[in-house]
Amino acid sequence: MPCSPATPDYAALARDIKHWARELGFADVGIADTSLGEDEGHLKRWLDDGHHGEMDYMARHGSKRSRPQELEPGTIRVISVRMDYVPPGTRNAWDVLGDADAGYVARYALGRDYHKVMRNRLQRLAERIRERIGEFGYRAYVDSAPVLEKALARNAGLGWIGKHTVLINRRAGSYFFLGELYIGLPLPVDTPASAHCGSCRRCIDICPTQAIVAPYRLDARRCISYLTIELKGSIPEELRAPMGNRIFGCDDCQLICPWNKFAQDATEPDFAPRHSLDGARLIELFGWSEEEFLKRTEGMAIRRTGFEGWLRNIAVALGNAPRSEDVVAALKARADYPSEMVREHVMWALARHAGGMRGEPP
Repeated sequence: MPCSPATPDYAALARDIKHWARELGFADVGIADTSLGEDEGHLKRWLDDGHHGEMDYMARHGSKRSRPQELEPGTIRVISVRMDYVPPGTRNAWDVLGDADAGYVARYALGRDYHKVMRNRLQRLAERIRERIGEFGYRAYVDSAPVLEKALARNAGLGWIGKHTVLINRRAGSYFFLGELYIGLPLPVDTPASAHCGSCRRCIDICPTQAIVAPYRLDARRCISYLTIELKGSIPEELRAPMGNRIFGCDDCQLICPWNKFAQDATEPDFAPRHSLDGARLIELFGWSEEEFLKRTEGMAIRRTGFEGWLRNIAVALGNAPRSEDVVAALKARADYPSEMVREHVMWALARHAGGMRGEPP
């Protein structure tokens, strides 16, 4: 029987919400309250240390990020969901990283941008709730507002925050997206997840740029994901060689994590790799025109780096690739590119191949 709008059975409603969420394609769902006091302290220290780099938006909204009721007045609960993102058939990540002539794109960015996929499903979840109890206050978020999504997901029982600062689920590893539905309903909350990293530090040791400066502390200014996506200017020279062939994001800390032996295949067809980006040739990608870049990355997260950032990143990867006439020719073809930033990285790469820099490629 449907609940009365005036006196809903919130425990039954919570059970139904979890059932509906899974019907909509979410791999897991949990419910948390809005208390994030300790996490607010962690965030403040991270910002005070300058570890956010040029990501000014991390500090722009004050306490709204750690106080959901300030971001969306009336919020008393958060429904947290996750969705697996690596589809079956994707080229093995280690194989791509070991192929210096290929460009490595973080596995989450190979297919359709997840934001719209998850937001649409969260909206449908809210509509199911409204059908059951009538109008209620809510707001859906998918990495689109100041939200401490990992802390909320941990409190909702979806996993713990690992030493690499990524959420880990003991049954599904860490290859998944997160989304939230802020609501004004007093639903019963789930038990927060406990941590299970133990003494393991593989993620810290494998980081190519040593961006994980201590357990649970990431200096984004050294992180390859930040350098290839968020940073809009020149990549620091000392970090270019360690980037290898990573041209959009980095997965090393997740690839090495023992918990990802439990990672689940994505069930969403839209997350399948487009344009063979799970291992495309660097020279081919470097030859894309801006029009081709915009056309081929339409509806994809890769758009975030912009075309100049795309060329910058690939120039670095070509500088780290084995010497060949084709690689040098591709770089020289962009040597007079209008963007000073792109030219700088192209010249760096050419100097590497000319043996003019330390740490030259093999």
